[in-house]
Amino acid sequence: MQRLITTYKLWHELLPHVPKDSRYTLGIKIDALLVETFEAVFTASYLPREEKLPFVRTAIAKIDLAKFFLRVTWEIRALDEKKYIALSELFDEIGRQLGGWMRQITAKTTSAPNK
Repeated sequence: MQRLITTYKLWHELLPHVPKDSRYTLGIKIDALLVETFEAVFTASYLPREEKLPFVRTAIAKIDLAKFFLRVTWEIRALDEKKYIALSELFDEIGRQLGGWMRQITAKTTSAPNK
């Protein structure tokens, strides 16, 4: 959760510097996807292990989509390369953490004895 907060804070600082024509389309979309990722991670963190997986998968899908839109934002030159690299690294780290969480949940679920 802390890495998500750090990423969102950086994104929130950079969003006003995205040109208006992209800020209110791609920028707002990325912002919304980050918030939706927060929601999925937060919800999963409070659920029993056997109920977490759908929310973790949702978080992974949201962060992957945000990474895609971030790349499009960079490719249309609405975000400079330095800012893109900084955000991409954070998005990648979040993706790895979520993937690890999903593998951990899956491994524990499949190794749990049948009732």
